[in-house]
Amino acid sequence: FFYFTRKYTMSTYEEWIQACEDSDGVRFSWNVVPTSRLEATRMVVPMGCLYTPLKERPELPPVQYDPVKCVRQSCQAVLNPLCSVDLESKSPFWVCALCGQRNTFPRQYAAISPQNLPAELVPQFSTIEYTLQRQASVPPVFLYVVDLCLDEQDLNALRDSLVMSLSLLPQNALVGLITFGNHVQLHELTSEGCSRSYVFRGTKEVKVKNLQDRLGLSSNNARATPQQQQTSARNATGRFLQPVSECDMALSDILEELQADPWLVPQGKRPLRSTGAALSVAVSLLEATYPNTASRIMLFMGGPCTQGPGQVITNDFKDTIRTHHDIEKENASAKFVKKSCKYFNALAQRTAKNGHVLDVYACAFDQTGLMETKYFAQYTGGNVVMGDSFDTSLFKQTFQKVFAKDQKGDFNMGFNANFEIKASPQVKLCGIIGPCVSGEKKTSQVSDQEVGVGKTVSWKLPGVTNTTTVAAYFEIANQNGKNIAQGQRATFQFLTQYQHPSGQMRLRVTTVARNWGDPAVNIQAIQEGFDQEASAVLMSRIAVFKAEKEGTPDVLRWIDRMLIRLCQKFSEFHKDDPSSFRLPNNFTLYPQFMFHLRRSQFLQVFNSSPDETSYYRNVFNREDCINSLTMIQPTLTSYGFGMEPTPVLLDSSSILPDRILLLDTFFQIVIFHGEQIAQWRLQKYHEQPEHEAFRQLLQQPREDAQDILVTRFPLPRYVDCDQGGSQARFLLSKVNPSQTHNNNLGQDGVPVLTDDVSLQVFMEHLKKLSVSGSA
Repeated sequence: FFYFTRKYTMSTYEEWIQACEDSDGVRFSWNVVPTSRLEATRMVVPMGCLYTPLKERPELPPVQYDPVKCVRQSCQAVLNPLCSVDLESKSPFWVCALCGQRNTFPRQYAAISPQNLPAELVPQFSTIEYTLQRQASVPPVFLYVVDLCLDEQDLNALRDSLVMSLSLLPQNALVGLITFGNHVQLHELTSEGCSRSYVFRGTKEVKVKNLQDRLGLSSNNARATPQQQQTSARNATGRFLQPVSECDMALSDILEELQADPWLVPQGKRPLRSTGAALSVAVSLLEATYPNTASRIMLFMGGPCTQGPGQVITNDFKDTIRTHHDIEKENASAKFVKKSCKYFNALAQRTAKNGHVLDVYACAFDQTGLMETKYFAQYTGGNVVMGDSFDTSLFKQTFQKVFAKDQKGDFNMGFNANFEIKASPQVKLCGIIGPCVSGEKKTSQVSDQEVGVGKTVSWKLPGVTNTTTVAAYFEIANQNGKNIAQGQRATFQFLTQYQHPSGQMRLRVTTVARNWGDPAVNIQAIQEGFDQEASAVLMSRIAVFKAEKEGTPDVLRWIDRMLIRLCQKFSEFHKDDPSSFRLPNNFTLYPQFMFHLRRSQFLQVFNSSPDETSYYRNVFNREDCINSLTMIQPTLTSYGFGMEPTPVLLDSSSILPDRILLLDTFFQIVIFHGEQIAQWRLQKYHEQPEHEAFRQLLQQPREDAQDILVTRFPLPRYVDCDQGGSQARFLLSKVNPSQTHNNNLGQDGVPVLTDDVSLQVFMEHLKKLSVSGSA
């Protein structure tokens, strides 16, 4: 174990942090933990971590036995390398690293010795995965819910993508189809030669009991147990959910024959779209037949819900769809928002409690109601994809990636996960922010201070991938002046039990420890343990979570207050002398991240629709540290003659006439050609043999962009633009406006037309407020 003191260089610490993320998928804001609640509060940035439960580890084969747990009922931590082990006594035992309980080894560990240790005691297996003896009883279920209120081109493209997806599903997977327009249709997959479907009114929610009675899923035996009733329902629902191997041809035929909704749409009207009713049928069907099993509902919608439960807008084009301003002022355009959100919130809670995932693929040039349906992504971990049309490469390639496989040939999907955190007695859990719902398991380790989804030590993650990352927040419960035993460390254990795509039930266990540090004695050790990247993401998640409930100005003031307090705590300065202000090396980027967060689309809703804002926030709340930082502060790479691709400042001064810039915002990939480069390309110099170097210069950023597109999910929007062109706005809106129309002094770069303050002005104000005695 590493204990970092002043002799360790910053680079060594950074390498160790990166190694911890690579091996365990965990990054803490503070890698030395304050010893008391009071001191932890004074650190400003909360004690927390980013954790990726199913981080891909090809070198980590799952062990084929159940874990050994601590016998103390209130603990039940899993045996791990941090436990003390006595193998010399007559009956070997181990001491729990979290609660100190002494435990004997089970009978199958009789041959244990220092030379013959089980995997869970080997130090490099701080993360280990168990294949549990209990296996899943049913294969995964995929239920397509398809909007038929599309134009012919979009419907044809969507139909082709759905038929293609059947070939990517496991042959034993169960699959079903629901289509909707003015009415909702649940299709039978067993009828040959003649397509049959059950039709539901699009203006009414379909409850579980109504669906059971309508489809004949109810058991006639009043004394039947819940398990017997489920088995009976599954047998009866075989008409609608069939293994791919048995219904491939029938379902392909139904999909090929799909036509746009036949209900006539008068001029000046929107089509009658029953999204809420269709989802109620889908959720009720799986709730009645396959609760708490691996199931995925995939919603494809091409516009907003215009009737029935969950209605977003009327079907009259005279009524415009709500904007942020309408919602804030409660204008007539936003009259359906509260009722619609309440309906979809309740439906998403039901879906998550059943352990089911619900994906939303929304493709239209106008808004589709993604804001109202955001709860499905928030609670179930389902994919959320927003595009202009189902006939674009953005949707087609993103949809293909849903069924991508890892290096072992398994789908990148974990189903119905239960996530639990255990920690040392001096640590309490405030909550987590991520795609989850509460597991409602309250213990003495639950903190009264709630952050995100709190008041529990267990959470349900219905859908999880190898990049899904949760942010966990802790409270140091140790009282000031109460000593911690020498050699004791703050220990954290993360347990994720989930259904693997192969049908196996698995448990992944990560156990890590961090040293305690008393700020009164050694503030330097705590200061050196600060991870500014993880801290920026953890604070950003809190800010985004607050922004869902509070106004943007309140959140910005909170960010500013916390930043000033942090700088006052850890910077060196002379009172009322801004020129003396100095931050430690591992704090210098943090103010920069906060500056870009304040300007980001997560908090600034101007020029974004409610759908776009919901989409950005949902994606941000599930990505890992590096991807999240890319969203907060995009990366900018410069290309020029006779030079290697070079990372440059995200600043207007980096825009030069003879350079090509590659901007990665995570949501967009922008290739920006400087003025001179754009003119040469317009004159087609790259097509002339003597200008081969220019052709290669144009090609290089495209190849690098393609490498990003291959690995990114969802697929980002690809923008190829020239300086002075209309799409140059994608770059100009992100760069730091060090030069504007007000202060353009003839330096290199391009002035940006904006009233936003620059990073330089922001830092000057931060220094003044930090050194001010009255701040």
